[in-house]
Amino acid sequence: MRVGAMAGISGRAPLGGLHRDLFRGLRRAVPPLAALSLAAAAAVPTGHAQEPGGRTQFVRAPWKVTLTSYTTNVGQSPAEYFFTLSLDERAGASLGGMTIQQIRGADWQFPFAVERTRAFLGVPRREGSRIPVLAAFDPAARRFSLSFPEPVPPGATVTVSLRPWFNPVQADTYLFQVTAIPAGPGPVPSPVGVGTLRIYQPNDW
Repeated sequence: MRVGAMAGISGRAPLGGLHRDLFRGLRRAVPPLAALSLAAAAAVPTGHAQEPGGRTQFVRAPWKVTLTSYTTNVGQSPAEYFFTLSLDERAGASLGGMTIQQIRGADWQFPFAVERTRAFLGVPRREGSRIPVLAAFDPAARRFSLSFPEPVPPGATVTVSLRPWFNPVQADTYLFQVTAIPAGPGPVPSPVGVGTLRIYQPNDW
């Protein structure tokens, strides 16, 4: 073998015994080093959403919800409640659904027009593309169950609009618990936060 096969060693003389032994030792050492490099690369977390049991969860779940309403007096109509949340770019899963449940408020009877529920990318008054959404409402639990046939991808901001027929008829602070559901098999719901809606009694003049 010519020495020119190895970079950095003169090609004018053949390998001596010591150099041959050194070269063989380096060649034998390469596979373990390569295996070590591959193992180290595999140990770096890649941010996937699959648990060992085959369930789907967020790696970085949405952690904040903003509730916006432009009608805040008792009994006011039409009313619309906007629930906005953002997905981290490294969420690890798309948003497949949500639940929105009233957990506080003096009026537990004000009705919703469930068929008028809608969703879009962006925020209120700066609406982006519409997102298909399926909605169901359990009046006893005061809970909406929402699903997105086309899941919302990581990095997006999404707003869901709920449409009551009119605002609650009693002034109070109303709270709604929001849960995010990842898209995938066996989704693990993740609590996002609580949206606050304040309903006021106008002054009698």
